[in-house]
Amino acid sequence: MAKLTIDKNLNTDNTHSTDNTYSRRQASLSSRRHSPLARSLQAATLALAGAALSTQALAEHDVKLGLMLPYSGTYAALGESITNGLKLAIEQEGGSLGGHGVEYVTLDSEANPSKAPQNMSRLVKGDGVDVVIGPVHSGVAMGMLRVAKQTGAITIIPNAGLEAATNQLCMPNVFRTSFSMWQNSYPMGQVAYDQGHRKIVTITWDYAGGKEDLAGFEQAFTDAGGEIVEQILVPFPSTEFQTYLAQIASIAPDAVYTFFAGGGGVGFVRDYAAAGLNDSIPLYGSGFLTDGNLGALGEAANGVQTTMHYAETLDTPQNQAFVSAYQEAYGEAPDTYAVQGYDAGKLLAQAYASIDGEPDREALIAALEAVELDSPRGPVSFSASHHPIQNVYLREVRDGEHHVTSIASEQLEVPDSACPMKS
Repeated sequence: MAKLTIDKNLNTDNTHSTDNTYSRRQASLSSRRHSPLARSLQAATLALAGAALSTQALAEHDVKLGLMLPYSGTYAALGESITNGLKLAIEQEGGSLGGHGVEYVTLDSEANPSKAPQNMSRLVKGDGVDVVIGPVHSGVAMGMLRVAKQTGAITIIPNAGLEAATNQLCMPNVFRTSFSMWQNSYPMGQVAYDQGHRKIVTITWDYAGGKEDLAGFEQAFTDAGGEIVEQILVPFPSTEFQTYLAQIASIAPDAVYTFFAGGGGVGFVRDYAAAGLNDSIPLYGSGFLTDGNLGALGEAANGVQTTMHYAETLDTPQNQAFVSAYQEAYGEAPDTYAVQGYDAGKLLAQAYASIDGEPDREALIAALEAVELDSPRGPVSFSASHHPIQNVYLREVRDGEHHVTSIASEQLEVPDSACPMKS
């Protein structure tokens, strides 16, 4: 087990920009909050409020979970999905963790990086939570990591894909149940080469998340022998793509790889199809290009191939059971974000259940490190830097669904040589 140290002077000058994930219809949030399971979970939370606990010795007290996620604004739907998945997982454990009751403390991160250190400190020092779960936004993660380093607070990241969290800024008390930008894009480089492409144009927004994504694809593709004939960086968050599509048409590469998400993903895929490029230049992308956007994309997305660590159509008993339970609880199908929240809950459940005696901080960290999940996304374990080792799937859009065509990379580990825990 890695030894926990506390550093009060973490330097976070090496900043990251946002993970530009999709925005879903806000109208769905109200129905989720009022589903039968959501009501029962809210009632249970209220009933548990006010329980005393110690962050060092919890044997006779409830576990207090601090949820630092966006519950308003652009990313609110993501925060709700993660929360729903987390609470479903714990409800399936009888609403407890290792026999301890659970109290939820929710804090709206507003996806605001400037408020992240203060909000994290409020949960850890003010509310006395035992574990913090968040965030969605990579900029928020940077501020949270600083406080996690200073306080030793156990933190589970259920989304933000910045590489540094489980590399340069890794620490014993921080775990991730999501992905890194590199992890989802790297396998596609080999896929594109194996499908016969040798000259490719890559395109994304001019920001850190997009560049990290392209770097993974470009590394694998060029290592295989391919050539990146042009890398196009679009000013963030512009969705005016016509000029760049004309440039791509004039270059006439074998294929295009892209990272866009949310409205950008919808706009790019639609414009790409409208320009007639689908017929002559195949389009590849990170899974976020189409995740959450299939309804809006319609036929424009047919044939688009993406790589991602989850697909709602995965034909496994674990995923089928998860999808069924989630739909029954919340009245809609789960997405990648719900799975990441669900696995955060299962990670905690297995860890607490395995502890003999008092689940103090060091015991909990050791237990978390040893967990192996039989997840809806497939088998998941954790590397020395506490990043998920997981499958990445090749998916093709057909008739409004992601169809899994293969495992693009089985049990893929991320580069983490800069992680201090590995030195």
